[in-house]
Amino acid sequence: MIIDDILKTSKNIAIVGLSPDESKASHMVAKFLIKEGFNIFPIYPKEDEILGRKVYRNLSEIDEKIDIAVMFRKGEFAENLIMEVINLGIKTLWLQLGITNKNAKIIAKENNINFVEDKCIKIELERFKNDIVK
Repeated sequence: MIIDDILKTSKNIAIVGLSPDESKASHMVAKFLIKEGFNIFPIYPKEDEILGRKVYRNLSEIDEKIDIAVMFRKGEFAENLIMEVINLGIKTLWLQLGITNKNAKIIAKENNINFVEDKCIKIELERFKNDIVK
């Protein structure tokens, strides 16, 4: 599935590593996605609420269907996260700009999970929206 199709068909996005710090990329991206009408589910170890949303400790705590898990953590964490994504039936694992993991990519492919790495979902959504307008 190409990125445009992923963005077009997704509504619920879990953000793994969503920082409460407004200067962090994860916070800015989440704020943008909320403004664009997406339902955001923050995953963070310490806070109870970020951007007015309840914070979860992991994906399995969320009781709604998640379309995309966006990861703002070090690349090696993706191998743990891909297993959780598969077990929960999440269709897409998205590793933000600068984050890659070859093993997670192989596991995702073997399990028919969309895998995006080293791309910013905010930048891709802006590009997608601009393409629609043209």
